[in-house]
Amino acid sequence: MEKFSYIAIDKTNKETTGFEEALDQDELIARLQARDLIVLSVSSETGEGLIHKAKTTPLPAGDHHLTLRRYRIGGDDLVIFCRQLATLLGAGVTVLKSLDVISKQVSSRRLYSVIRDLQKNMEQGLSLHEAMSKHSKVFSDLWVNLVESGEAGGNLPVVLSRLASYLERNASFKKRIISALIYPAILLLAGLGALLFLTIKIIPTFADLFKGFNITLPFLTQVLIDISSFLRKNIITIIVIAGSGFFLLRRYIKTRDGRLHYERFQFNLPVFGEFFRALVVEKFSSNMATLVESGVPILYSLEITERSVDNLVMAGVVRQIKENVREGKSLSRPMEESGFFEPMVVQMVSIGEEIGELPQMLKKINIFYQEYVETFLMRFTSMFEPLMLIFLGLIIGLMVIGLFLPIFKIAQMGGNNI
Repeated sequence: MEKFSYIAIDKTNKETTGFEEALDQDELIARLQARDLIVLSVSSETGEGLIHKAKTTPLPAGDHHLTLRRYRIGGDDLVIFCRQLATLLGAGVTVLKSLDVISKQVSSRRLYSVIRDLQKNMEQGLSLHEAMSKHSKVFSDLWVNLVESGEAGGNLPVVLSRLASYLERNASFKKRIISALIYPAILLLAGLGALLFLTIKIIPTFADLFKGFNITLPFLTQVLIDISSFLRKNIITIIVIAGSGFFLLRRYIKTRDGRLHYERFQFNLPVFGEFFRALVVEKFSSNMATLVESGVPILYSLEITERSVDNLVMAGVVRQIKENVREGKSLSRPMEESGFFEPMVVQMVSIGEEIGELPQMLKKINIFYQEYVETFLMRFTSMFEPLMLIFLGLIIGLMVIGLFLPIFKIAQMGGNNI
């Protein structure tokens, strides 16, 4: 048995070091990998056989794949993959060896297959970005072009580290937005469910009770009973019509014209229009900051952002900006002419161009809009709860009054008969 020292990182990218006894380096590496550690270096206590590139014995194709239960690739999977790849390459591990190490620790069957295919294509002579371009549904244009820039500039670990930070920021931002919207959605569904239950179950019970008395029902009570009767008789038809309408609307929105109309409608909404605009500008500034900081030329950065911004209105704006920049204009001038960006954004981009710190200015714009969106959502949720409770209170109060008015009338009739 020989004593070895090792350096490795866990899934949270925390570095760990230690000493262990093993028959050889391969046995120790296999043991560390079984503990979900990524091995960066292993050396004997005597200093011989120092390894700066994680030495691994390739698994037979499919062995690890068979142990994975989850197929889909989540956002966290790509973040971890990018961060691990950046760390391993930064430690001097070759790309092929890094992919081999990472493939043994992924949690997604699909990502495992993609990584194995990247290895296969690179062994056949393709570069990493060329191999990634064959999996456009997994690696976006942003991924491919940043990796190409890193390979061309010889700073792939640095570029991947920036990309990992970008993915982490985006994933965290999306989670915060979803978390902020969960409570209002639950409250709305619970409120509508309560109203539907009262309308379909409780009101008919009172209606049957009132039939036993020879009285003319108050207007409010009659309206409630008519609504309840209509819903009970036509609930299936209403669900089918609503479902069909929703399906057709989604189909229309998936068309180019439908999506353009939908996006313009969002931007023109009172109050919420600025929120949707802020989301798009946040995405634009985030992409541009990452691309420009990684050394991608402005024109190429605009072209990639146009394809990855995921908004047709914004893509059209970026396309026009790109054409103006191609003609020799600065970035800030066509941004101002578009009328889409606030003066603050245009001014910050202009200053960034003048002092040569455009990536830093774009980052500041991105941070501003992330904070704006989060503040808007926080205020919206804090206002939505009392407004929703007031609305439900009024509706349920009207229902209670409508149901109890005939009871008061019956009570009065009974008192008059005594």
